[in-house]
Amino acid sequence: MPIINVKVSSKKSVETTKKINELLLDLTHRILGKKKEVIAITINYVDDDSWFVGGRLLSEQGKNSFYFDIKVTDETNTKDEKAQYIKEAFEGFERILGNLHEESYIHVQDVRAASYGYGGKTQEYRYHH
Repeated sequence: MPIINVKVSSKKSVETTKKINELLLDLTHRILGKKKEVIAITINYVDDDSWFVGGRLLSEQGKNSFYFDIKVTDETNTKDEKAQYIKEAFEGFERILGNLHEESYIHVQDVRAASYGYGGKTQEYRYHH
């Protein structure tokens, strides 16, 4: 817990994949306080000829972009923690991808403990047991 789903406008590369994984693993642990051993990350690549921002392809704009969402149990992180996480994640992707389009998005989703879990148990169950 949590799960992070990433989309990157780049050619698939093991090096880039590892850098993104390391960035998100560090930030999610250090800022949001999540245990590294339960953080799951998926990374998908989208060609810049298939990614539009403002009605124009990224390839036409000469920009890179990313999007990711992370699901965390509601009420486990403060607004300040989430703001710091978003700030440092954007900066990290800028270092990895370079020339980022400002319209690169991060969505921290607070989900109800009774509706979210892993290993067949909800977070609500884990809290009470």
